[in-house]
Amino acid sequence: MGVVQNIADDGLGGMDHNFVTARIEDLVKWARSRSSWGASFGLACCAIEMMGTGASHYDLSRFGMEVFRASPRQADIMIVAGRVSQKMAPVLRQVYDQMMEPKWVISMGVCASSGGMFNNYAIVQGVDQIVPVDVYAPGCPPTPETLIHAIETLHQLIEDGEIMRRRVANNGGAGVELSSELAAHTSVTIGTK
Repeated sequence: MGVVQNIADDGLGGMDHNFVTARIEDLVKWARSRSSWGASFGLACCAIEMMGTGASHYDLSRFGMEVFRASPRQADIMIVAGRVSQKMAPVLRQVYDQMMEPKWVISMGVCASSGGMFNNYAIVQGVDQIVPVDVYAPGCPPTPETLIHAIETLHQLIEDGEIMRRRVANNGGAGVELSSELAAHTSVTIGTK
C-alpha cells in the first residue's frame, strides 16, 4: 500500500529505483565499472605481478577485464607498473592521450607512485607528475591481491561517480600540462595550469 501511496502522491519520483526505473546515468556507471579493459604499461618487476594477476590463478576476467589491450584506443584503464624513466615519460603521456574518455589510471608499486629507491635524475618521482592517477596500489612489488583490491576500489569509485565529480572540480584531471617541447626533447618539462 505504501508504494501505491507514494506513486499517487509523488508520481514516478516516489517509486523506489530498480532495473526498470533506474536512471540511465546509474546504469552507465554500473556498466563502466564492470567492463573495463586495461592498457598494460609494464616497465619493471611490478609488470610480472600484473601478468600474474591476469593469469588463471587470479583471473581478472571475473571483474570484467578479460584482456589487456595493446592498443590504447581499446582500453580505458592504464595500469602503470614499475619505474618510469625520463625517456619513457613522453611515451607514457602519449599512450594516455590516445586513450578514449573516460579513462582511469592505476599506479602500481612504490616506484611508479613515488620513484621508490631510485631517487635520481633519470627516474620520474611519481607518475602523477605525468598523468592524473586515480588509485595507488602500494608495495614493492604489490601482490596480485593488492592489484585486484586497487581495481575493485577503482570500480567502486567509477560506480559511485566520485571520480567524475573530482575531474569536474579540477577541470579535467590533475591539472598537469606538458610543454610543447616534448616532441623535440626526450626529457619532460612539467608545468601546472
